[in-house]
Amino acid sequence: MNPDAVQAVRALARASRVLERVSGELNLAHYRVLAAIGSGDERASRIAARLALGRPTVSAAVASLCQRGLLTRAHDAGDRRAAALALTLEGEALLDRVESEMVARIEDLCTRTPDGARVLESLRWLGAAIDEKHAERRAAREGRDR
Repeated sequence: MNPDAVQAVRALARASRVLERVSGELNLAHYRVLAAIGSGDERASRIAARLALGRPTVSAAVASLCQRGLLTRAHDAGDRRAAALALTLEGEALLDRVESEMVARIEDLCTRTPDGARVLESLRWLGAAIDEKHAERRAAREGRDR
């Protein structure tokens, strides 16, 4: 096993905990759901697939976030089973506040590395790679369903 890769995995696991601690008002799962909706995903099934979470997990998070007044759920007239999700003004404000706190923490940590800008760039690349892998899995799944 590659020792550098092991260290990278451990650092990412620790970084996720750092982000969760700084987000205080939201656990990381709820943050991920709000961020996905804030990025334009509005269906729970798409969010579940994108975040690699089970539909029951996303449904529970959506119910909790709606109860807190952070999300609204409107039924799609064309598909009674589907619901369009949207951030409320309070949800948008909380997401902005939490992301500001997370960004400040990541930027602080990056200043403690030899090349903070490169660390941020690498994390963006990692995010793009995750999106690419997700798109490949989705296309393969859709190909099997035909």
